[in-house]
Amino acid sequence: MTERTYENILVETRPGSGANALSYGWITLNRPKALNALNDGLMDELGEALLAFDADDTVACIVVTGSEKAFAAGADILVMHPFDFPNAFRKGLISRNWDTIRQVRKPIIAAVSGFALGGGCEVAMACDFIIAADNARFGQPEIKLGIIPGAGGTQRLPRAVGKSKAMDLALTGRMMDATEAERAGLVSRVVPLAELHAEATKAAEAMCGYSLLALMATKESVDRAFESPLSEGLLFERRLFHALFSSADQKEGMGAFLEKRAPGFTHR
Repeated sequence: MTERTYENILVETRPGSGANALSYGWITLNRPKALNALNDGLMDELGEALLAFDADDTVACIVVTGSEKAFAAGADILVMHPFDFPNAFRKGLISRNWDTIRQVRKPIIAAVSGFALGGGCEVAMACDFIIAADNARFGQPEIKLGIIPGAGGTQRLPRAVGKSKAMDLALTGRMMDATEAERAGLVSRVVPLAELHAEATKAAEAMCGYSLLALMATKESVDRAFESPLSEGLLFERRLFHALFSSADQKEGMGAFLEKRAPGFTHR
């Protein structure tokens, strides 16, 4: 993809490792003075960059990260405070640009260090999995502002950590550290802060060596588990499983396994 300069994020395309590997996108939230507070400008740019990587056939996956102090400390309260209901409803507050991440079909890794609170926690949860530094702090403190989470906090959080833990966090506004977040199922793994980007890079590079068709189908199938009953989810999974047998990558992957060599996927 042709990269451009943004005001609120940093964007780069990084090469995967290996002869046939695809590349991966790297997006850094970059409002350091505001602890990466999420305003319209940042969310518009994040959505644009995500969609550009999604449309790029040379990119396998995307990493979204922030600073050591904050992945994102929440939505920008200074911007939200003046809204009333008619304006929030008419202008699509949050709906207009926060939901763009749901359109992305390629895997997205959230590499989280520091604060991931309110909208920051919600953006991280909208990614496909979270790798957390040991200094990460997660929470939905909207109750302290007289509101509720509005970008998935009451919906994705209980799906990740269960009803009781989600109620605890949303009703008390407390933060949980990375160890508790991993134990509860919110994050996939916790690493020392100094190793966070290396760990995210390793995960991204692993995906860069796989079939893009299989990556996208896997993401779609896992997402389906949260949108449908088990019987429908199993049927959906089975049909995608069958469909991939018509791909060149299935023939190459299984052939390479039988021939004891590395596969050379063509993403067809």
